[in-house]
Amino acid sequence: MFDNLSERLTKTFKTLRGQGRLTENNIKDALRDVRRALLEADVALPVVKSFITKVQDRAIGTEVSTSLNPGQAFIKIVRDELTEVMGQAAVPLNFNVEPPAVIMMAGLQGAGKTTTVGKLAKWLKEREKKKVMVVSADVYRPAAIKQLETLAGQVGVSFFPSSADQDPVEIARNAHKEARKQFVDVLILDTAGRLHIDDEMMQEIKHLHDHVKPAETLFVVDAMTGQDAANTAKAFNDALPLTGVILTKTDGDARGGAALSIREITGKPIKFIGAGEKTDALETFHPDRMAGRILGMGDVLSLIDEVESKIDRQKAEKFASKIQKSGQFDLEDFLEQLQQIQNMGGIGGLIGKLPGMGQLKGQLDSERAEKEFKRLEAIIHSMTKHERAFPAVIKGSRKRRIAEGSGTSVQEVNKLLKQFEQMQKMMKKVSKGGMKNMMRGLAGKLPPGLGGMGLPPGMR
Repeated sequence: MFDNLSERLTKTFKTLRGQGRLTENNIKDALRDVRRALLEADVALPVVKSFITKVQDRAIGTEVSTSLNPGQAFIKIVRDELTEVMGQAAVPLNFNVEPPAVIMMAGLQGAGKTTTVGKLAKWLKEREKKKVMVVSADVYRPAAIKQLETLAGQVGVSFFPSSADQDPVEIARNAHKEARKQFVDVLILDTAGRLHIDDEMMQEIKHLHDHVKPAETLFVVDAMTGQDAANTAKAFNDALPLTGVILTKTDGDARGGAALSIREITGKPIKFIGAGEKTDALETFHPDRMAGRILGMGDVLSLIDEVESKIDRQKAEKFASKIQKSGQFDLEDFLEQLQQIQNMGGIGGLIGKLPGMGQLKGQLDSERAEKEFKRLEAIIHSMTKHERAFPAVIKGSRKRRIAEGSGTSVQEVNKLLKQFEQMQKMMKKVSKGGMKNMMRGLAGKLPPGLGGMGLPPGMR
């Protein structure tokens, strides 16, 4: 998300950084570029107008003219205003009610509501250590009930059964009763979606809301619909007292117009963003961190959160200890490291969160990298345990067998073994001289200039 906007703003700010001082003229030029970038990102026009006015008022005032580095001061203003537009700070879910706290999910059909229920259930169970139950009141789509049951099994939470011939209010009431019996902390209620907003739908969901009285009413909306997502959220908010929004399919949206429009138009915070099909592809929305990502400043705090939640700490410590002692590691370790990177959203996901690396993201073909990872996994999985532990034994006939087993070629097996050999050399440098030596080694392995950029300033 925001890839296109980040690219445009980075180009604009490059010219400003070189300015000794900022005048009304060069600020106007920069603001024109920022306005165009926001409109191209499909941000709602009223939001763009308000944003530009606020930035202009602050930039032309004393804040920039008295600064030692006017270019950086201007970028800070843009960052502050982006954070303001998206809601200042993350807004947590409200659990300050008698258990079970009911979370009611609303939204149009196709927004990924049922999948999001599964993701949220997993997030609550793992991050908040809550006992969770899920129930579907979508009596119009029996497949949704079955889908939710499957998801509940996958993420390891309780599922309350329902059927298409029941009344949604009755389903919710019975689920609530059962949740209390089982001492459940959170009950997530999935509701029926529609292809468009209509009076019948609104009346039904209002009726359900009045009976359930949820602690949280979350609107699930597809980020790829751009500013329409904000308008749909507003229509729902006029009928229902929404407490927040969950933005889905952000991995397919390179513009980010929805995220920048929703808070301003609805007054409701974005609480989570979903990126991908996996059940762990849900993260808390932090406006301040997201503003940093948009401006290519990275998001180290979110990266730390992700490492803590998705990396197997025991395996990581064991691997680190092994490298420090001997600098040796085998193909089993190599496979584990690949899988850890994939768990964290792949190379693209990592680069987007590292300061100074945002520009590299545009040069990375995430889809190709994903295929490459899968190919490497297939090759290693086609090896015996002995071959993984002692790669030196992999010669002619073994290479042919591995290539056939993984659906690749001998040349590709050779390429993997060469990459592994280079990684081993790098790890030896870590064991002898620490990270500095490894980074020096890595710099030598990168393609010349990596598109004219080389390593980012903080990593040279």
